[in-house]
Amino acid sequence: MADKSITCKDCGATFIFTESEQAFFAEKGYTNDPTRCPSCRAARKQSRGNDSSRGYQSNSRNDREMFTAVCATCGKTTTVPFKPSQDKPVYCRDCFKPRRR
Repeated sequence: MADKSITCKDCGATFIFTESEQAFFAEKGYTNDPTRCPSCRAARKQSRGNDSSRGYQSNSRNDREMFTAVCATCGKTTTVPFKPSQDKPVYCRDCFKPRRR
């Protein structure tokens, strides 16, 4: 493989798709060459994390509202990503793990 010169479809700048980048893409199973330069790829990735108008949402767990609850099994105070209701038991992480299996 040799380095490839590619023109970015967003900004029109020419960038080099290096041999090592090509090898990385191949290892990940990507069959197409990139169409955007690294800075436009980074900008696009950044905007996707916060652009709710296009249906994208951040996947950060830190963005979730958390609620305090008491574990139905051991009585420890825990936090959960949903508002607990009185009619269903809530479990801490340690007590919930065995119940999943």
